[in-house]
Amino acid sequence: MNKLLAVLILLLLQPIVSSFCLQEKPMRPVDYGSKVNFSIKNFGISVVGSFKGLEGNIIFDQNNLERSQIEASVDATTVNTGLDIRDKHLRGNDYFNVRDYQRIRFSSMSIERGAQRGNYLVKGILTIKSVSREIIIPFSVTSQEGGYLFSSSFSLNRRDYGIGGSSISLSDNLTVSLQILTKQ
Repeated sequence: MNKLLAVLILLLLQPIVSSFCLQEKPMRPVDYGSKVNFSIKNFGISVVGSFKGLEGNIIFDQNNLERSQIEASVDATTVNTGLDIRDKHLRGNDYFNVRDYQRIRFSSMSIERGAQRGNYLVKGILTIKSVSREIIIPFSVTSQEGGYLFSSSFSLNRRDYGIGGSSISLSDNLTVSLQILTKQ
């Protein structure tokens, strides 16, 4: 009788346990459908670029943000502005120094709700080259193609990360735009 009761309870709880376990399984960012772009002014003209090679693990539970976490990186060697000579320069020591630092990394510390429904703020550590700094990134999340699409746009000061030196032609501030598609 006790065995039958235990089996019955397990069968009744199985959908709840399965749902809980699925939320704990990390999602992975995928390159197709994702965009990691930046824009910076050089001589007053906007220069746009992108990165590929997304990797990471994302656990996102909008009902329990304390369990949510984002670990992601992008391949700095893939920097692409559409001009080979500029891209080669950006891969050099003065900028991304891809010989020694091939990945740009982000690791979350906490996630909280934003002012509007579906909007969030993630506080974490962004590491570019040997510089790690705490930042807060606003983002939104929508369900898409069996996963989630995380979207964000935020500003960075390139000099905070040792990217390039002082310049009268290159802006210190750039805009980063993200559309990160995740799959399980």
